[in-house]
Amino acid sequence: MPQKTSEFPAKQRQINEDIKNGTFHSSYLIYGDEAYLRNQNRDKLRKALLGGGDAMNLQHYEGSGLNPAEIIDMAETMPFLADRRVIIIENSGFFKNGCPEFADYLKKPAETVNFVFAETEVDRRKDMFKAVHAAGLDIECDSQDAETLGRWVTGKLQAEGKRISPRAVAFFIDRVGTDMANIANEIEKLVCYTAERQEVTQEDIDAICANWLSSQIFAMTDAIVEKNQKKAMNLYYDLLALKEPSPKILALITRQFNLMLQVKEMTEHHDDMGRMMSATKLPRFIVSKYTGWAQHFTREELMKALEMCVENDEAVKTGKLDQVISVEMVIVGCSS
Repeated sequence: MPQKTSEFPAKQRQINEDIKNGTFHSSYLIYGDEAYLRNQNRDKLRKALLGGGDAMNLQHYEGSGLNPAEIIDMAETMPFLADRRVIIIENSGFFKNGCPEFADYLKKPAETVNFVFAETEVDRRKDMFKAVHAAGLDIECDSQDAETLGRWVTGKLQAEGKRISPRAVAFFIDRVGTDMANIANEIEKLVCYTAERQEVTQEDIDAICANWLSSQIFAMTDAIVEKNQKKAMNLYYDLLALKEPSPKILALITRQFNLMLQVKEMTEHHDDMGRMMSATKLPRFIVSKYTGWAQHFTREELMKALEMCVENDEAVKTGKLDQVISVEMVIVGCSS
C-alpha cells in the first residue's frame, strides 16, 4: 500500500492553521490519489476563503482544454462587495503538462484573488508546480497508512458516540480496504446498523460491511468516473496481484454500469428514491452513490460502456481477446 509522504501531516496542519487564522496563501495545490482528502481540503478552503460571502465571487473551472488567459482575466477582475475572488481549478492538466503563461502569473497574482487547484496527477518538474511551491502551498493527498486510517476510523465512530476495539478496527480496514471515501460509507452503515448500541463489534462489520473485492470495485468505479485512469489501473493490478480473476472483475464492472444506467433512466423518468430502491434492491445510500456516478455520463455513454463490457466478455470466451487486456480496454474506454 502506498505510504503518505512525511510532509503531509505538517502541511495539513498548515492548511488548518490558515483557515483558523484567516491568513491565506495566494494559491493552494491539492493533489494525489486519495480523492477523499483532496475533496475535503478543497471544500474546506473554498468555504473559508469565501467566508460566507456571495458565490458570485467564486469561479469553478474543470477539465482539460481550459484557457489560461480567460482565467487570468477573471483573476484580475475585482470581487463584488467582498475582499477576494476565489477560483477553483480541477483536473486541468496544467500541473502535468505545464503552462508557462499561468505559472508566470502565479508569481505575482492580483492581491484580491486566491486560487485552489485540485489535481490527480502533477509533475514536480513543471513550471506550474514550481510556481505554487514557491509562492503558495502544495499538499500531496496520497493513500494513508493503516495506523493513520485506524485512528481516523476510531475518531469518526467516537464522534457518533460509538466505541470500537483495535482488533475490530484492523478487521474493518482489512475487509473494506483503504479508500477513505469507501471507509466513510462503511462507517455510516455501521452507525445505522448498531443504532442505539454503543460498541461496534467484529460481528457487526462482518454482517454489514462490503468485502474487500466489492470495495475495490467501488473505488475503481470512483476512479473511472473521475477520469483517473492511473488510479483505476492500479486498483485493477492490485486485484490481479491478489489472484482475482479478470472475468470476475469484468462482471462486477458490468454490474456497476448496468446499475448506473438503471438509475439514470429512472432519474430521467422522475422516479423517487423509494422506487429506485425497490427496483435495484439496494439501500438508499448505495442508490445515492449510483445516482451521483450516473450524473457524470450521458445515457448513450452508459449504454456504450455496457456494450463494450458485453463485447469484451464474449471476445474472451471465444478466445479472440486476452482476459487481462479485456478489462484494461474497458477502464481506458470509460475513463478517457
